[in-house]
Amino acid sequence: MNTALLRPGMRLAVGLSGGADSVALLRALAARSGELGLALHVAHLHHGLRGAEADRDLEFSRELAATLGLPFHEARVDAAAEARADRKTGKTAETIEEAARRLRYGWFRKLLASGEIDAVATAHTLDDQAETVLAKFLRGAWTEGLSGVSPVLDFQEGRILRPLLATKRTEIEAYLHELGQEWREDSSNRHVTFTRNRIRHELLPLLEGWNPRLREHLTQMAELAREEEVWWQAEVARLAQQMLLPGKPARGGGRTAGGGVAASMSLEVSRLAKLAPAMQRRLLRYAVERLGAAVDFDATEKLRWLALHGRAGQKLELPQGLHAGRTARELQLGAGAGGSKEAGATETQYCVPIPGEIDAPEFGLWLRVDVSARENEENQDHLSNRRGRIAILRNWRPGDQVKVRHSGGPSKVKEVLTRLRVTGVERNVWPVLEIEGSIAWMQGVELEGEPGLTIEARFIPE
Repeated sequence: MNTALLRPGMRLAVGLSGGADSVALLRALAARSGELGLALHVAHLHHGLRGAEADRDLEFSRELAATLGLPFHEARVDAAAEARADRKTGKTAETIEEAARRLRYGWFRKLLASGEIDAVATAHTLDDQAETVLAKFLRGAWTEGLSGVSPVLDFQEGRILRPLLATKRTEIEAYLHELGQEWREDSSNRHVTFTRNRIRHELLPLLEGWNPRLREHLTQMAELAREEEVWWQAEVARLAQQMLLPGKPARGGGRTAGGGVAASMSLEVSRLAKLAPAMQRRLLRYAVERLGAAVDFDATEKLRWLALHGRAGQKLELPQGLHAGRTARELQLGAGAGGSKEAGATETQYCVPIPGEIDAPEFGLWLRVDVSARENEENQDHLSNRRGRIAILRNWRPGDQVKVRHSGGPSKVKEVLTRLRVTGVERNVWPVLEIEGSIAWMQGVELEGEPGLTIEARFIPE
């Protein structure tokens, strides 16, 4: 157990499901709480799944906390209904596993925000780490995705700690047998309809026939990837300051930018060509993320080809409204739907970091975008999925569509403005917030929200 994550005086809640891993973590911490100076709590979330079996898990957890004389926190959610609701409203598809994970971490953050505890400890093990790395490899993750489960998650409300990441599941069960401590078995862990269970019960045992130490090697890979990603992020950010050029060249010198913020970014292709391919890819992805978009491997390679081998005048259209163009000297990148503006429309853009806030005087607005408790565990483990991205506050463009809450399908912004009876100059400059090619917020309209984010806006007094 990694006790370096703990500090004397910490009020630590152990996330207790009733399974072997969390029971072992609780018993081990309880045995050493005096030595470590910990004030332990127990936290159990009933996910509304597995019926009476889950009820018995709750009762088991409550009794174990009482036996150890520890404060007990409990709550109930309906993960299945939450996942169904997301599919019904047309939001990003979410499995029951993902909904349960998101709800669990959201509840942990509420506990942290209550001020009763300083941190939450979860019982992720070496086996969990190996399964996570393998799952992300199968989904085609970039190298940073192979960092797997982080030992620490930092939130504004507090920290989530994983002290057992170097401990094997076999060691945990041996420890519990030695104590004579019972635990609960989750019957759903045997269902191979779940991807995680197929990896655990089928794929990993098969691969261990080739390499018996595979779990250890996958865990070591995660640590290497995590530490190297820290170096990469710092190095790419340093180089980006030297190489990324805001906007486009303007006649007579200088560069154009809308609303005081670059609406596009450019790179000098001669300088890009001198970099190693690994840095080229990282720098291109960094530039795209600053524009609020994201690219996969194929799209990144298309951008690299255009930069290194393309001819002046060649253009490239990619998903999420990302577009690129080649000049004699530069690769120019932009994001957002194109098309001509209505008569009298102006082009104003502000970049909003996620999380972050801005004043937008051209729109008379203050706006804030934050990562909410609805963010799922995968996004928490890989902050690049949401954190560090850029949202674009801009005036609407012809072709923009939004998903109005309680509506049957997407609507054109132009039609929504007509229903709102917005006319004249006000209509031309009506603001929307674009995130990764989609409109997540529109002034005066309730939209289906962006999963994992909260968006707040108010007028700036004149």
